Amino acid sequence: MTAKSILAAFLAILTAAWGQVSACFHDLVNDYAFTADISETGGVLPNVKSNVNIYGGRFPEDPERNETDDPFDFIEYVQLMECSGGNVDRDLFADPGDFSTTGDIDLSDLISSCRGILRTGAKPVLKLGNVPRKLSQQNAAKPSGEFDVNVYPPDDYDAYYDYIKAIAEGLIAEFGRDEILTWRWGVLTEFENASWFMAPDGAPVSSMQAYCKLYDYTVQALIDTIGPDVFVGAHAMGVSEGLWDERDFIRHCGTGRNWYTGKKGTRLCYMATSYYEHTPGDTGDTQKPLPQIINEYRETAERVGLNDLIYGVDEGRVLAGLRSGATSDALFSRTVGYTWQAAYDARLVKQMFDCGADYFSSWSYLSRGLTLTGLPVITYHLAKHAAEFEGMNRVGLKRCLRGLGYKVEVDGAAAYDEQSGRFMAMLYNFKNDLDYTGNADIKLRVKSSGLPDGEVPVTVYYINDDCNWFDEWQTDRQAAGITDDYYSWSPDDGNLSLARQEGWDLYYANLDKYTECAKLTPVEETAAVKDGVVTVDLTLDGNSVAFVV
Repeated sequence: MTAKSILAAFLAILTAAWGQVSACFHDLVNDYAFTADISETGGVLPNVKSNVNIYGGRFPEDPERNETDDPFDFIEYVQLMECSGGNVDRDLFADPGDFSTTGDIDLSDLISSCRGILRTGAKPVLKLGNVPRKLSQQNAAKPSGEFDVNVYPPDDYDAYYDYIKAIAEGLIAEFGRDEILTWRWGVLTEFENASWFMAPDGAPVSSMQAYCKLYDYTVQALIDTIGPDVFVGAHAMGVSEGLWDERDFIRHCGTGRNWYTGKKGTRLCYMATSYYEHTPGDTGDTQKPLPQIINEYRETAERVGLNDLIYGVDEGRVLAGLRSGATSDALFSRTVGYTWQAAYDARLVKQMFDCGADYFSSWSYLSRGLTLTGLPVITYHLAKHAAEFEGMNRVGLKRCLRGLGYKVEVDGAAAYDEQSGRFMAMLYNFKNDLDYTGNADIKLRVKSSGLPDGEVPVTVYYINDDCNWFDEWQTDRQAAGITDDYYSWSPDDGNLSLARQEGWDLYYANLDKYTECAKLTPVEETAAVKDGVVTVDLTLDGNSVAFVV
C-alpha cells in the first residue's frame, strides 16, 4: 500500500468518526458555565432603557396608560424628535405658510405634549429642529429631505436664535425655570446625514460649519433663557458614513471657536448616535459595531477635554422585517414581534454595559404603540428587567464553554447591590436567525462568602415564546386569511400596523387569549450552596433570555 493510499484510508476513518461525533453534538445541547464573584464589583450601571422616541414632536396631553404593563414604570425620558420645525406640521407658528411674518409663534402643541409627558412621570427631551421654512426662505425652492423637512440652515442665524429663545421663554412661563432645568435638549436628528441637514451648496465642509453654527446659536439661546446648566447635546447618524465626520463636531465643542460668542468651545452634555441593523439575521456585517461608535465618540471627546459626557443611542435596532406590508417592509417600531428580538436586545444591553453607554432609546413597547392600552410585546419584558440593573454595581461574569453544538452566542451580564444584598444576572442565548434550534444548558455559579451549605430560593424570569403572544397571533391571522397586505408596515412588527378592520376584529376577538399568552410568570426555584458558591442550573431555548434574581 502506498503512502498516498494509507493517508486516504486514514482520512476516510477520521471523516467517518467525525460524522458520528458531529451527529452526537448535533443532538446535544450547548453546555456553558458562568462564574460571578460578588466581592469583585465594578462601576454603577445605568437604566439603558430610560429613553423612548416620539417622531414629530407630538405626545398626547392625557396619555392612555396600560394598567398592567406600563412602559413608564421604567421610562425616564421621552424624546420629541423634530419638535420645533422643518415642515408645516412641525413649525411652531400659527400659520407656517405665511412667510410675511415670524411673529406668530404658537407653542400650544408643544406645551400640550410636554404636559402629557410629565403626567407619565417622565421628562421631555426636546430635539429641536429642523429650521422652519419661513426662517429659511432663500432655500425654499430647493429639494426637501426626509419627511418633507427643510434640510437647510436659516437665512439669518440671529433670527433663529430669537426663535429658539422665544420657545424657551414660552416653556419657562408655562412650567417654570426649575422644572425646565430637569429636561434635556437636542439640536437636530442625525446632523451629518444629508437627508436631514446640509449647507445650500451640499459640500461636506460648509455643511459641517453650518451645523456647528446652528448648534452654537441654539445652545446660546437656551443658556440665555434657561441658564448655564441647561442639559443639551446632539444626535449623529454614526452607524454609517454621513456627509462629514461627526467627530469634527465634538472637536468643535471642545476646542473650536464658538460661532456665537467667539470664545473657545460650546456646551455639550451628551453625544448620541443612531444604530440600525438591516433585517433579522443580517446583523453587524455592514456597519460599525455599537461599542466602536461609542468608544470613538468618548476618545474624541476626552482628547479635547470633554470628560463627563453621557453617551446614548437616540434611535435604532432593526430597519426592516422579512415580509412587507401593503406599502412598506419597514418595521414600525424598528423591532420584530418574534422572541428573537428579546435575545437581540439582551445582547445590545451587554454591549452597552461593556462600552459604557448610558441609554438606547426605543420607539414602542406595546401592540398599539407606546401610550395606547395594548399588549406588551416581547421587548417590554426584556426592557422592564434590564432597567432593574440601574444603580447596581456590575459584577464580572466569567464564561467557560464546555461543549460544542449549534452556532449560538450565549452570554450575559451580572450586578450586585451591596446595600440591599441583591444579586441579578441576565443570560441570553442569541442565534442570529429565526430558527430557534439550539438550547443551552447553563450553570451559573455565584461566589458569596458567608452563606452556609444548603439551598437558597432563586427567582428566574424566562423570556421566551411562553410569554409572547405574537406567535399565536401569527398562527391565528394566517388561518383567518389576514394576509400581509392587511398591514401598512411590515407584519413582522409586534406594534401592529393593521390597515383593515378585519385584522383588528380578529385581534380583539382573541384578546383574552393573547393577554394570557403575554404574561411573564416568574419561576421559583432552589439553588444549591456549597463552600460559599451558589449554583443555579437553567436551560435557555434558542433566542431566549433569563433574568436570575
